Amino acid sequence: MFTFGLAMTLRSGAYEKYKLAHDQLWPEIAEGMRANQVSMAIYRDGGRLFVFAAAPSEEHWNRSRQDPILAKWDKQITEFVEVDEKGGIAFTFLTKAFGFGEFK
Repeated sequence: MFTFGLAMTLRSGAYEKYKLAHDQLWPEIAEGMRANQVSMAIYRDGGRLFVFAAAPSEEHWNRSRQDPILAKWDKQITEFVEVDEKGGIAFTFLTKAFGFGEFK
């Protein structure tokens, strides 16, 4: 099982729109994740978001990220989260401190 965590920072006042976008997740995004057996949860702590994802393998995860629709989705999400120097979502990769079960 391939698992990882990411952190992002919300733009001020953007949480409600961020949440709405994910509540109305585009069907093409969901289908791509389902087809590659990707599971994901996003948690919020104030202005920080924490993404936890799992897939059967890193290859499954990478395949799920190849869909061209993701570029459009990511562009929309940059309206709600901080961006890096290239204008993409500014992710911080989290170091795993502990894993158990599927997150081992």
